[in-house]
Formats: sequence, structure tokens, C-alpha cells
Amino acid sequence: MKFAIGTQDYRSIATHGGRTRRFLVFEAEAGGDPVELGRIDLAEDEVLHLAGDGRPHPIDSVRVVITGSSGQGFIDHMKRRGIEPVTTLETDPVQAIRDYFAGTVKTAPPPEHPHDHHDHGPEDAPQECHGASA
Repeated sequence: MKFAIGTQDYRSIATHGGRTRRFLVFEAEAGGDPVELGRIDLAEDEVLHLAGDGRPHPIDSVRVVITGSSGQGFIDHMKRRGIEPVTTLETDPVQAIRDYFAGTVKTAPPPEHPHDHHDHGPEDAPQECHGASA
């Protein structure tokens, strides 16, 4: 099954799924070692925070997306796309996939800010949200 792991540096898991522009793509099955297949680099207007449900998206080829945190809007958006959203405190992408199969994901708490990002338009994209990192 294919996984997309949100990252900023291609080494560790990014903290804000909806704002992440870079994803590592892995193929993995239970009991096997995850194999990196490639990367997804999104344009600013393609971040999952802004992408509408009705149009194709580069993330659509994966079954699971793992990020460091996400709001309910991101979670709902991924589910509507048929992608299982997973948040984790783990920072190592390969370990996060192993944790997924082992059922031991160190679940990240929801973001501290009270609103979801799914209602923002492109004009909001460059702004930070109460100091949340991408």
C-alpha cells in the first residue's frame, strides 16, 4: 500500500499536514521494509489546506497520509478523498509506517488553534496560523 509522509526536509515528519508542500511516498506492507518510491512537491495553491475535494490532486495515488498534526478539516478532507489520515508524534518516516502496521502509532494531539483551515481561500495561504509551522 502507498503512504505519503508530510515533510519539510525529506528526513523528518512535518508538523502541519494541511500546509505541508513536500511528501515522501513509500510502498509498504505489514512485516516488510518500507520502500521509498519518490516525492511529491506541491505548488503553493496545491497544499491540502487549500485543495478542493472536486479536483484531482497528486496525493490521490496514496492510501494513507501521515503527518505530525492536522485539524479536523484536513482529516475530513482526506477521508472524502478515500485517504486515511494519520497523525503521529514520531519524526522518522519509516518508523511511523512500521508503527502504523504494528498498531502503535504515537498519536499527535489536535493543533492548539481552535479553527480548521478548510474554509480559507488562496488569499490566506501565505499567512501563518497562530504560529503553527508548516
